[in-house]
Amino acid sequence: MNVRYRVELSQTERAELAALLSGGKDAARKLKRAQILLAADAGASDDDIARSVCAGGSTVYRTKQRFVLGNLEAALNEKPRPGASRKLTGKEEALLVATACSKPPQGRARWTLELLAGALVRLTDHASLSRETVRRRLAENDLKPWRKDMWCIPQVDAEYVARMENVLDLYAETPDPKHPVVCFDESPTQLIGEVREPIRARSGQIERYDCEYKRNGTANLFVFLDAHRPWRKVKVTDSRTAIDFAICMRELTDVDFPTAERIRVVVDNLSTHSAGALYQAFPACEARRVLRRLEFHYVPKHASWLNMVEIEIGVLRGQCLDRRIATRAQLVAEIAAWERQRNASGARIKWMFTTEKARAKIGRAYPQPAGSTKES
Repeated sequence: MNVRYRVELSQTERAELAALLSGGKDAARKLKRAQILLAADAGASDDDIARSVCAGGSTVYRTKQRFVLGNLEAALNEKPRPGASRKLTGKEEALLVATACSKPPQGRARWTLELLAGALVRLTDHASLSRETVRRRLAENDLKPWRKDMWCIPQVDAEYVARMENVLDLYAETPDPKHPVVCFDESPTQLIGEVREPIRARSGQIERYDCEYKRNGTANLFVFLDAHRPWRKVKVTDSRTAIDFAICMRELTDVDFPTAERIRVVVDNLSTHSAGALYQAFPACEARRVLRRLEFHYVPKHASWLNMVEIEIGVLRGQCLDRRIATRAQLVAEIAAWERQRNASGARIKWMFTTEKARAKIGRAYPQPAGSTKES
């Protein structure tokens, strides 16, 4: 045992090291030094400590030495190493960032590390630059010029705000069985069959399936979701025409909510989602009868995220449809089983976005009333 550097921890230091090890969020080298100090404090020899923590004898010696000559902080942490000087100056790093944010060279879809290194060599006095130098400087600025995100940027005008707040107020209402709020949308899905029978999983081997598959057409899913009650319904159809929409609306009033006085239906702006669809499908008196119990509420254009049923469709795809389903009959059976289980479990969408939060988060994008001045 090395007597010269005897480690004697205080109760506070022991508690600090124990907390460090139980957290497990620090660097492995720091955790290993904590283990060394605790073992040395318990009276273990250097050789025993080295074996127990899988470290070299010199590591054990240096850790004890830093603690005795310094303190706990010095024993756990390394001194900063000078390392090599940065190859790019501040101005050159700014030039790199500007280049990475600019349009890529003609004939290339995006910037790569090699292209950026070459461009910087041409623009500066450097004879060469490695891709690693470029990567590190881009990482410091949180830049990945080879990646792109695509999204739809809506125009937030008065109509957008009016429709958004109308839908959000519906979601925030107290549940009323006589005036339910039902979110509605449709989603296409492919019918895909296997060319070869998959090999089932067994111990030590995951399930395997062939990369080839057989297309068996498509089907359409009409999805209904009660915004205030743990109820959803999925109807499988071959098409999604105005006639199909009208039939769904009549089923909603006559079958699903026969005692409701008026059903508020949240829909998107698809051309078939209109009162006129019912007049295309039924005689005028029948269309009028159904429409007297329906009230359509349209989400803003390019804002389908405001329709709560979009979340439910994502759940349906993740829990039920994320596999190959070959036939329409199988699709109907699998969706029906999922629907029964999810309704029986009492699952609901917990909607958190309110009108007040919308005004707080995107209030600056709201249109300014006539005669008012925008806040600076």
